[in-house]
Amino acid sequence: MSGVPKLPVVVLISGSGTNLQAIIDATLIDLPIEIRAVISNRPDVYGLQRAEQAGIETAILNHKEFTDRESYDRALMKLIDRYSPGLIALAGFMRILTTGFVRHYAGRMLNIHPSLLPKYTGLNTHQRVLDAHDQLHGASVHFVTEELDGGPLVVQAQVTVLEDDDADGLAARVLRKEHQIYALAIRWFAEKRLSMDENGEVILNGKRLEKPVVFTPLEPIG
Repeated sequence: MSGVPKLPVVVLISGSGTNLQAIIDATLIDLPIEIRAVISNRPDVYGLQRAEQAGIETAILNHKEFTDRESYDRALMKLIDRYSPGLIALAGFMRILTTGFVRHYAGRMLNIHPSLLPKYTGLNTHQRVLDAHDQLHGASVHFVTEELDGGPLVVQAQVTVLEDDDADGLAARVLRKEHQIYALAIRWFAEKRLSMDENGEVILNGKRLEKPVVFTPLEPIG
């Protein structure tokens, strides 16, 4: 990828930043992006330290200092736009986004979610999978739209639910898959192989994606 301009990216976090670290690690190999900033809505989270250790600019915009979602999202948009990103990557950003924010970045914002969407939107996905006695669990990357965890799917990775699984063990295995498929989707976007058109359709390699790319439990990702 020598000589190819790197895609400017802003990453939004709320916690420890393991997906952020996976993206950073991929950039050290050959992921053609430049992380211009990591922004957190919470102070003192470990993800900010990960960014600082990698020499990436960080910023904190504490949601508790705002009276409503609209005013917070307006301030967040202003902050993000200072970095002129081509992509916003949500990496454990625990905020429900307003319509104005989502529309402002339509087609330029990806999210990683720990379930096989459309199953189990929202929180506590691992325990909900166990409670439902599902045989498969996994992770999904999707474009962000106004529907919570409901944007067009890009790629999923499955894991087998084991008989002796608890929520923590299952979460750890899903997280490893998250790290792989998020970097892959970001690569596709950076290489202009992936996009979302004005009709909300996902385009991959020049063709409309009828259903997400799915990696089965034993299938290598890449």
